[in-house]
Amino acid sequence: VQLVESGGDLVQPGGSLRLSCAASGFTFSRFDMSWFRQPPGKERELVGFVTKAGDSTIILDSVKGRFTTSRDNAKNTVFLQMNSLKSDDTAVYYCNTRWGARPWGQGTQVTVSP
Repeated sequence: VQLVESGGDLVQPGGSLRLSCAASGFTFSRFDMSWFRQPPGKERELVGFVTKAGDSTIILDSVKGRFTTSRDNAKNTVFLQMNSLKSDDTAVYYCNTRWGARPWGQGTQVTVSP
């Protein structure tokens, strides 16, 4: 099992990023997939998830209306579209299956700063 996140960057407040996560080693299309994040000095938290069928649900109140999840089952890839970024969105972002049962990848760093 391997989860490889990418797309993180340094971005100014108000900017956008699209994160990707390539999955391998399990039947990707059979699993709902989640995005998590870990801000500096804080616990990892669930951002939202996308169902097997591609329906997006954002759990974290602070990003509702700004973030959206999606997936491409043909490419075993899940995405996190992040718009109107704020400094509080600074974190390492991770993907995993719905409840985080697979081994964690290295994550991708998102830094929002002027």
